[in-house]
Amino acid sequence: MLKACLNGARRREEHAAVPLTPAELAADAARCADAGAAAVHVHPRGDDGAESFDPAVIAAAVTAIRSARPGLPVGVSTGAWIVPDPAARVAAVRAWTVLPDFASVNAHEPGAAQVAAALHERGVLVEAGLWTTAAVDAWRRWPTPAGRILVECMAEPVETALADAAAILAALPGERPPVLLHGEGPATWPVYAEAVRRGLHTRIGLEDTLLLPDGTSAPDNVTLVRTAHTFRRR
Repeated sequence: MLKACLNGARRREEHAAVPLTPAELAADAARCADAGAAAVHVHPRGDDGAESFDPAVIAAAVTAIRSARPGLPVGVSTGAWIVPDPAARVAAVRAWTVLPDFASVNAHEPGAAQVAAALHERGVLVEAGLWTTAAVDAWRRWPTPAGRILVECMAEPVETALADAAAILAALPGERPPVLLHGEGPATWPVYAEAVRRGLHTRIGLEDTLLLPDGTSAPDNVTLVRTAHTFRRR
């Protein structure tokens, strides 16, 4: 599976093609699906442009994407930087009126197990975000099953990111959910190549990188997805 991560915390000042509004996310998601993305991960924004867990904001983004491309799985983030208080994150999930297909939960964050449980109770597939080997231990203590593991290499130096990927993957149990491996910044494409080599799910998009493999600026998410598929055929 190739997932398109459309915006993350990116601002329009960073790249003119970052989709922010529900209509922009929907149009971009449909184009990426046409280019071969099997799912999309988005960070819905409020009217002020800030990431939000508000039920109306989540509903607007998810509904718009589903209207533009029925059947395309849609996921959101539950990162603690959006709503720092764990109890407030749980309350927000329980208040959602339109549910995404999946949501990522960073295992190292305070309240992660409770947020994962709230998502699972509502029938949302939980993606366990593992940034370190310590996070693997934290995830394994969850009472809630994860539907997918995200091995997320956050270090920008390529050698460090690849070493982190190897260490986290080695720490995972043999019996585990499907794994998606990805990097960020300068390590995005090398980690992408490692995911392909290992036969793992992966992702690409403006959330992770603004550049193509040759170091030139990526015009938009669609170009990143198309390039990723070409890369996978090498």
